[in-house]
Amino acid sequence: MKQIVLLALVGVVIAGAHRQLPTTPRRAEGEAPVPDANLVRVASLGFDALASDLYWMQAVQIGGDARGTAGRSHRIGALVDLLTQLDPWVDHPYRFAALWMTDDVPAVRTANRLLERGIEHHPDEWRNRFYLAFNYFYWLGDSEKAAEALEPALGLPGAPRYLPRMVARLKSQGEGLDVSAAFLNEMLRRTEDPVAKAEYQRALLEIEAESRARLLDRAREEFKRRQGRDLVAVEELLHVEPPVLARLPEEPNGSSWVLNDEGVIVSEKLRFRYVPKLDGTSRMLIEQLHEKTDEEGETP
Repeated sequence: MKQIVLLALVGVVIAGAHRQLPTTPRRAEGEAPVPDANLVRVASLGFDALASDLYWMQAVQIGGDARGTAGRSHRIGALVDLLTQLDPWVDHPYRFAALWMTDDVPAVRTANRLLERGIEHHPDEWRNRFYLAFNYFYWLGDSEKAAEALEPALGLPGAPRYLPRMVARLKSQGEGLDVSAAFLNEMLRRTEDPVAKAEYQRALLEIEAESRARLLDRAREEFKRRQGRDLVAVEELLHVEPPVLARLPEEPNGSSWVLNDEGVIVSEKLRFRYVPKLDGTSRMLIEQLHEKTDEEGETP
């Protein structure tokens, strides 16, 4: 009860401090600004950890909001940045931020900086390194950075036995589907959030579809070699003499295989081929960032 009363008092004092703040770029549209950590420290009268709890509750409310978290990455990032400045020894908020901060490349990079703060204060916690590697690999398309992030986790308490193999694959194969699947399966196993689970399961189905589509690509090359022409329909792989395939691989979403407008073999349901990690917009932003980094000699 004493802690609740203190928390309420700290909240009242901080609410007054908020009104003194200018609007900052990290404030999401329509939402209250997140104050500077130094101001909160003064306003909280030394109860930094309680103030941290207050902002943690706000971040959790966004994560559990029925409206979803889309478009609110930067709000979550600002809250977790603040609460982890007030109390950097918290643990779960670092990974919570990484889970939800996926709206855009800047959001992912902010999440990475938070994870690095978590690693600094919890050097024996392998999960922060895993989430950091996941972000580099899955969202930023940087296998080398992912390997660098994950390698120090080898041998840490509780680290899965498969991590050395994953690091080796990151170093050697880069964008392999098996690496993507391994990351996603681990993320799926560790999250309790139904929205995140659905997203990971969807991505895993896309990876499985891509794996089977690649098998069809190889069969298509054999078809062209034998027939001297390209496919008109995917089913031709079965109907030529002798058949290139005895049967088509099952489409994992319960759909079928077709040629899209560009002549690429795709799932009729998905209508696209899986591209590890990135959509076109993200790739463009990353390329721009890399160009800027090269020009300025920055470390991305």
